[in-house]
Amino acid sequence: MSTDPRPAALPEGAAHQSPLHALHRSLGATMTDFAGWDMPLRYASERDEHNAVRTRAGLFDLSHMGEITVTGPQAAAFLNHALVGNIATVAVGRARYTMIVAEDGGILDDLIVYRLGETEYMVVANAGNAPLVLDTLTGRSAGFDAEVRDDRDAYALLAVQGPASPAVLKAVTDADLDSLKYYAGLPGTVAGVPALIARTGYTGEDGFELFVAPAHAERLWQALTEAGAPHGLVPCGLSCRDTLRLEAGMPLYGHELTAALTPFDAGLGRVVKFEKEGDFTGREALRAAAARAESAPPRKLVGLVAEGRRVPRAGFPVVAEDGRVIGEVTSGAPSPTLGRPIAMAYVDTAYAAPGTAGVAVDIRGTHEPYEVVALPFYKREK
Repeated sequence: MSTDPRPAALPEGAAHQSPLHALHRSLGATMTDFAGWDMPLRYASERDEHNAVRTRAGLFDLSHMGEITVTGPQAAAFLNHALVGNIATVAVGRARYTMIVAEDGGILDDLIVYRLGETEYMVVANAGNAPLVLDTLTGRSAGFDAEVRDDRDAYALLAVQGPASPAVLKAVTDADLDSLKYYAGLPGTVAGVPALIARTGYTGEDGFELFVAPAHAERLWQALTEAGAPHGLVPCGLSCRDTLRLEAGMPLYGHELTAALTPFDAGLGRVVKFEKEGDFTGREALRAAAARAESAPPRKLVGLVAEGRRVPRAGFPVVAEDGRVIGEVTSGAPSPTLGRPIAMAYVDTAYAAPGTAGVAVDIRGTHEPYEVVALPFYKREK
């Protein structure tokens, strides 16, 4: 069985607002439309915010992410059918990165699935794809004793990211953070409010994501701000989140991941678990994609580091010395950590080896030289 509760439609042209919207405005944040949400882009200097996360700690509002709860005796079997990963093997209190694909194997979204209980899971989708993921899961639940519930309005999501994040969070919770592994979550109390405390993030740093009731979001934000002050914590917007994930080589849907690519095309075939019990949507198309990738590798996702100062953007052609187009930039930005522009790009396999010479990006008619490097650009010391 399944349910399909949808929030009431917004007035035409209106953007969703986080429970922290007024607080962001009071802090002087520059706001931007992101997937239909009015979210903070930056508060002051995005470079300073980026560097704070790399060296100290940053506080993010991620309430635009889409939470979908799946419950019922056949919840695990249903998710194994609907997604490419083996969700049935996820232990209670753990999480898994996975994908949902179309019948042709094209990526509809990349997801994190948390197992909250024996028969309860939370699927976290990207904001722009959450309605599609909800509708797709609802449609695929037919024939399973499982319920799909839209919980996008049931949660606010705050993240503390950076090397000082454990110290910041320990000041406001008695949860055992030391035993909380990466990609694990536990229920606890943070600053006096109930929360799901997850050791996950999208920055390349240690950190935590805190799922709480929207009514508790402002109280939690203020408590984390006060606890973080001695550790140099600053509020951070979506702009620095993008440069942080780019440096960490983390894909972004709509850039490195699209419906035109299968997980094997994106170099993420490891998330597809053919060995799991039962059939799953896209299995045959993905088997064919895996075979193609083995016999005739598709373009490969690589890192590019600029020799000059010009910044490549998504969609810019990657070219060889003779001007032939050999790939396309998917994401590009100045890197505060490296001090040079960087990009991720899909390039022909003949040009994908780190150190390959003669590779350039066509930036508005000028071929700017770039060095091919292995991803990620940045990896934190553990």
